[in-house]
Amino acid sequence: MVPVPLLVPALIGLAFLLLPLLALVVRAPWSGLPEQLSSPEVWQALRLSLLCATSATVLSLLVGVPLAWLLARTDFPGRGFVRALVTLPLVLPPVVGGVALLLAFGRNGVVGQWLDAWFGITLPFTTTGVVLAETFVAMPFLVISVEGTLRAADPRYEEAATTLGASRFTAFRRVTLPLIAPGIAAGAVLAWARALGEFGATITFAGNFPGRTQTMPLAVYLALQNDPAAAIALSLVLLAVSIAVLAGLRDRWMSAS
Repeated sequence: MVPVPLLVPALIGLAFLLLPLLALVVRAPWSGLPEQLSSPEVWQALRLSLLCATSATVLSLLVGVPLAWLLARTDFPGRGFVRALVTLPLVLPPVVGGVALLLAFGRNGVVGQWLDAWFGITLPFTTTGVVLAETFVAMPFLVISVEGTLRAADPRYEEAATTLGASRFTAFRRVTLPLIAPGIAAGAVLAWARALGEFGATITFAGNFPGRTQTMPLAVYLALQNDPAAAIALSLVLLAVSIAVLAGLRDRWMSAS
């Protein structure tokens, strides 16, 4: 039997988390929902959100998996500090992340000024800027998930492959990657969901231009000021996506428990 001193605050916490979601569902304009969701602006924002979130996830996979391997399987001075820096975007306010991206990749930024001068590439307030902002906030989720899976995987399989003549990269590709594939998949889903819901860094670094940088969270924010019913409809779409992500990760979480 659960002790009452634990049960009561637990139920209060559960109600606090569920009440806003229930209010969103109860107050949703269900009769006008098809009309709200059939708007070209909604589908434009949704299409851009899916494209940018998927691109950010692919970019996170390309650089995040090797980074997770570096943190999990190599020993170098300052590894703990590097890990702290990698996870910093998890706790950094997204708006601060957007400002940092501007200072780094803006037209007068540390790197951005050279990209503009040498290649004529301008990243802020573009669709590419949205992808970079989402990658910045989402990749730590992937790195943490993959690093944890790598630490749990037995390195002796990789060592056995190297003793049989395989290179370190071949052993990683043919042995380690299949072992950690569930962790990579879970991390990719979390990164994709985080990228899809990103707001602060996106609006700061990429702006809010319909068809170019206006993702679903930005469209919700804009609609809330002019058309609350449309904002609720857009929020329901994002809620449905979040539930789908949780359903996709359910088997992994249940097996972990």
